[in-house]
Amino acid sequence: MELELTKDEIAQIYTAAGDSVTVINADANFSAYVSRTQSKETEIEWKAMIKRNADHLETIKDYKKVDGSTSIWTSESFTDIDAAITKGKSLYS
Repeated sequence: MELELTKDEIAQIYTAAGDSVTVINADANFSAYVSRTQSKETEIEWKAMIKRNADHLETIKDYKKVDGSTSIWTSESFTDIDAAITKGKSLYS
């Protein structure tokens, strides 16, 4: 049996999406990421991380209720999420 998400669960999902927004927005490019983090990751690994986060945000935006067609979202603003998706795609493309 499937259950609808509560308002609190939806709010938690929305808040958690902010983590992906932060990851994407943290750096202007790979060089900035390496300078900030001193990471030994390759640019390919960094782009994969950015892509995972952008894909995750797109998935979250598409969440539906149990009926399969009604969005779980009501009055949430997706301005920052949409901007992060766009930026993320530009970074890994």
